[in-house]
Amino acid sequence: MHLPTLPPSLLSALQHVMRPVVRLMLKKGVTYTSFANLLKQVFVDVAEHEFRLDDKPPTDSRISLLTGVHRKDVRRLRAKASEDESSLPEVISFGAHLVSVWLNNPPFCERPGRPLPLARLSSTGGAGSFDALVAQVSTDIRARVVLDEWLRLGVVRLDEQDRVHLQALAFIPQRGFDEKIAYFRHNLHDHACAAVHNLTEAGTPFFERSVHYDSLSPWAVAQLREAVEIEGMQVLNGLNLLAAEMEERDIPSADARQRITIGLYFYTEANPAAASTPTTASSS
Repeated sequence: MHLPTLPPSLLSALQHVMRPVVRLMLKKGVTYTSFANLLKQVFVDVAEHEFRLDDKPPTDSRISLLTGVHRKDVRRLRAKASEDESSLPEVISFGAHLVSVWLNNPPFCERPGRPLPLARLSSTGGAGSFDALVAQVSTDIRARVVLDEWLRLGVVRLDEQDRVHLQALAFIPQRGFDEKIAYFRHNLHDHACAAVHNLTEAGTPFFERSVHYDSLSPWAVAQLREAVEIEGMQVLNGLNLLAAEMEERDIPSADARQRITIGLYFYTEANPAAASTPTTASSS
């Protein structure tokens, strides 16, 4: 088997993109040894399921050759059942669906993207209450349970009139590490999949673009951050509404269903090295 030469630029890029992940691991007490063992499982799992020849499961020896993982470890790790990495936990998916209905469906919104404060109880708010919102999405979950959890996470707040206010135009938990890590897992995975596809596959690339400057003032960065939060959410809410309409109008067969992720992000950090260089703008 001919193994491709490793491009130095790829190794350098991998080292760079791993830095924030390693920062997270060190802050949360994940050591190199424990992560290396986890990484072995990922190498074996990807080689087994995505690098088959003639759609036949590869042998332990071939996986060992592809990955560099010892054959004894390959045999042990293949015996482990791999979990589905494509879907969000049910509680997260339910929350995102509920917020989408609140944002886009009367009588819960003033217009798409403008959610109304909802009376907590159906006895006071009727069809436009929080009780009614939850009941529209699921009759198996009590509205009080959802409300208590969302108050804990900071997704909603209650006012003095016992009305429920949505705190953000998306299901974005302000508290609760497990809920935040679910989005970290989902969003970073899908962004990486799009980028890897564009590097390795022929045909139409996935849309993946960014704008970056390196000599902005703190005031300018604050203004841009606010613009991204407002205009970016407007874009995402519009796409969310379009996707919701299409999901209802164009129902695929079970074997033709596909999932999508559309993302937008903003990041800034100090850049002293740019002080002596001209301002640059780039889109890539």
